[in-house]
Amino acid sequence: MSALKPAPEIALNGNVPRKHSHQLSSRRVLSPTFFLGVALVVMFAVYVLLGSYTVTIPDFFTIVINHLTGGEKIPGASFIVMEHKLPRAVVGTMIGIAFGLAGALFQTMLRNPLASPDIIGISYGASAAAVTAIVIFGASGAVVSWAALGGALGVAAIIYAISRGAGSGGGSRSHAAGNRLILAGVGIAAALHAVVNFLMTRADIRTAADVLVWLNGSLNSATWERAGILTASLLVLVPAVIILAGPLRILELGDDAAAGLGIRVNATRLGLVLTAVGLAAVATAAAGPVAFVAFLAGPIARRIVRKPSLPASALTGALIVLAADFFASNIAPVILDGTVLPVGVITGALGAPFLLWLLVTSNRKEA
Repeated sequence: MSALKPAPEIALNGNVPRKHSHQLSSRRVLSPTFFLGVALVVMFAVYVLLGSYTVTIPDFFTIVINHLTGGEKIPGASFIVMEHKLPRAVVGTMIGIAFGLAGALFQTMLRNPLASPDIIGISYGASAAAVTAIVIFGASGAVVSWAALGGALGVAAIIYAISRGAGSGGGSRSHAAGNRLILAGVGIAAALHAVVNFLMTRADIRTAADVLVWLNGSLNSATWERAGILTASLLVLVPAVIILAGPLRILELGDDAAAGLGIRVNATRLGLVLTAVGLAAVATAAAGPVAFVAFLAGPIARRIVRKPSLPASALTGALIVLAADFFASNIAPVILDGTVLPVGVITGALGAPFLLWLLVTSNRKEA
């Protein structure tokens, strides 16, 4: 006859004993968001250490330490790691975080999974302004980045005017306003796409080739300088996201309910738009309009975490960019007989079927 197991201790006041509460708290820490963070770290390591040129972990740390301390460099390996692989991985991670947060902010604020910078024209605003600067004014470098930022802000101003004028209220009225805004964004994106195509026909072959590389979205131009600019931008924009996260949750209840709870609806909406546009614009300026990352990150994170989550969306966006660029740089050349694809081609190929699936499932829910 087996011995009876002692029942778990339960305090008289109903509180869980310390050892049990510690176990429960540790389970809460190991949330899906935590595992997304672990997956991102693993993907970052795979990106830097593996691929067409592999680096062992001891060699990697030796290269980094020698680079920081001015020690002896490993011929070839030091250049590949410090000037190609590592800055590319850092830039890819940061633009993924920026696109993921931008898409999640727009989708949550407008209460529509289609409301990402790709769909509602913000990325096309940045693209049209950047292409105009390159083709007509012969701009390059930082000027193109500032032009992309200005184009994104210009389109965002139109979006904000539409959302402010038609987005008040709750229930079906708010849902219909969100649908109208998506349709307006699609129209804006189509018009700006036509502008880009027109400018491409007016450009010479060399300029058109430069523009085409930028429009596809690529990490080929990733440098430590761009990583520094992205870091400075995120140090400003991410705290803004943290500040606005609380009011955003209340804004999900509807404008009338949020106003009744003391939220300044118009000011909060303006802050959210400016922050989301800033995130999308700096990411686009750094690597071009990498397609569908902002659109994919939020819905995928929501299915993993089982609820809307800005941190999970940021981590998912970074994972998408790193995984897509690793595939484009290392696996696609093997499949396509040496052809190296821009990262935007891979993310675009992922986003198109996901968009169709999202439209089908949303129609079933409405039926």
